[in-house]
Amino acid sequence: MTVRDAAAVADVAERTATRRMADAGFRRQVVELRSATVRSAAGKLADGMTAADTHRGLLTHADDSLRLRAASKLLELGLKTWQVVDLESQVSELSERLALTEAMLDKPK
Repeated sequence: MTVRDAAAVADVAERTATRRMADAGFRRQVVELRSATVRSAAGKLADGMTAADTHRGLLTHADDSLRLRAASKLLELGLKTWQVVDLESQVSELSERLALTEAMLDKPK
């Protein structure tokens, strides 16, 4: 999202959005809020997944081999979820940096 787009969504002047994006603390807060939103969504998705519930149920199965496979799959799913969250955080930070750079380039001299 460009600074112009963000300003329109926030119903503030583009200059105000540019000034806020120049503030490292504000940018950090935006990244943290985005990451928290994605983590929450990923957690809800993982909690609601029937496959994950099935694997969780198999953790107490009498067959050792089945328990091991279920545990491995749950670890794999958890790792993938956190990788997505981490990548989202990195993309958000890079997007904010790009927006700031674009805003600085668009400034009148």
